[in-house]
Formats: sequence, structure tokens, C-alpha cells
Amino acid sequence: MSDIAKTPEPPYYAVIFTNLRTDGDNGYGAMADRMVQLAAEQPGFLGIESVREGIGITVSYWESLEAIKHWKRNAVHLEAQRLGHERWYSTFKVRIAKVERDYGI
Repeated sequence: MSDIAKTPEPPYYAVIFTNLRTDGDNGYGAMADRMVQLAAEQPGFLGIESVREGIGITVSYWESLEAIKHWKRNAVHLEAQRLGHERWYSTFKVRIAKVERDYGI
């Protein structure tokens, strides 16, 4: 992913997923691609940005807290979360924030 997400006027919500990966791919790349595609199909999804340079950071943007809860409970996403705990992440943190202001060029 190389584009900055095109989000609407605030307020909206950001889910910030910060992680350290384990060694090897172990199916991670394919599942990460699938999660981006699946998230984009969810009601309330606004966009996503992701970088990996040692620490991985993915920020997804959502219309509401309800949309975030719905995504967290998605069956395929639940499986990805399980595999993340077992295979892909040595540690991670999820933060949810309300975006009240944004600006840029």
C-alpha cells in the first residue's frame, strides 16, 4: 500500500495496529492482502495505511465504533487474529482513536 487514505471530514475513527513480526512469512503476506480486501468490503470502512520498517504499523479508518466492532467480529478476521497470536507477531498493540481534526495537502 503506498497511498494516503482519502478520509472524509472528521469525526471518524482510527484503529492503529502496531506490531513486531516473528521470523519468516508463514502465510502472513497472503493473509495481510486478504484482510485489506475484506476490510474494504465492510460497512463503515474508510481507508487504510500501512508501513513496515522493523515495527509494522497499520492504521485503518472507520465511520463509527460500531463499524470497528463489526470488523473485529468478522469470522475471517477472527481467524487472522488467531494466526497472528500463534505465528506472526511476537508482540502487538491495538489502539482506537477518534479523529477530530485532519489537514494536509
